[in-house]
Amino acid sequence: MKDNVLIERQGQIALITLNRPEKLNALDYATNDRLLELLDEIEADGGVRAVVMTGAGDRAFSAGGDIHEFTQSIKVGTDEAVREFCRRGQQMTARIEAFEKPIIVAVNGIAFGGGCEITEAAHLAVASDKAIFAKPEINIGIPPTFGGTQRLPRLAGRKRALELLLTGDSFGPDRAYELGLVNKVVSHDELLPAAMELANRILRHSSLAASCIITAVTRGLNTTIEEGLLIEREQFARMSVTHDVLEGLDAWISRRTPIYAGR
Repeated sequence: MKDNVLIERQGQIALITLNRPEKLNALDYATNDRLLELLDEIEADGGVRAVVMTGAGDRAFSAGGDIHEFTQSIKVGTDEAVREFCRRGQQMTARIEAFEKPIIVAVNGIAFGGGCEITEAAHLAVASDKAIFAKPEINIGIPPTFGGTQRLPRLAGRKRALELLLTGDSFGPDRAYELGLVNKVVSHDELLPAAMELANRILRHSSLAASCIITAVTRGLNTTIEEGLLIEREQFARMSVTHDVLEGLDAWISRRTPIYAGR
């Protein structure tokens, strides 16, 4: 089902599009698996330095997990549902969160359930003024299963996250911005240009340094401050022996624009 997720190269940016608009880009198992395949390919492609992810059509980024498919797994039994649905979804959002190239989500409409959890896991997010978010899993009697009970409280705080998780109420892009779920809200027509502009602002800098920053932040969030500072030192040590550091220092001293590997 390779058409479930599309990929397009725009210079050094890979544009990934969830492509099931007739299903509001719901995340069936094939879509999850294809997304992971594409991330593996992008990781190995030195010509791609950042990722922008969006949804096909004007209605949805993603309405979340494919409930019809999930229902069949539930009917088989708990082990099947955990393996096929929960673990698969958690693997996908964990891959996004720890990906060493910046991932920017462009939320173009509905971002419910798993769609919201992808937004939580991504490094950065831009929302259309038509975007709408929700944590509606409680409406079908389950907790979020792609990491939503863990990442949203870290982003929004425990009480604000619990209100959304326990009510299932939807909320708009401005509220998502207040909660720290997205970095910016723009008009619908400006969504992809704004996401690409953000990606290009990152691409001015060393991709190796960006990778170290992402790794330090992602790993450090779940540790003590002392352990986090150790991770930070490790990432500095990893960078200190690279050409990019010497190039950046020389460019700063010479008052010129640095030329990093891959630019």
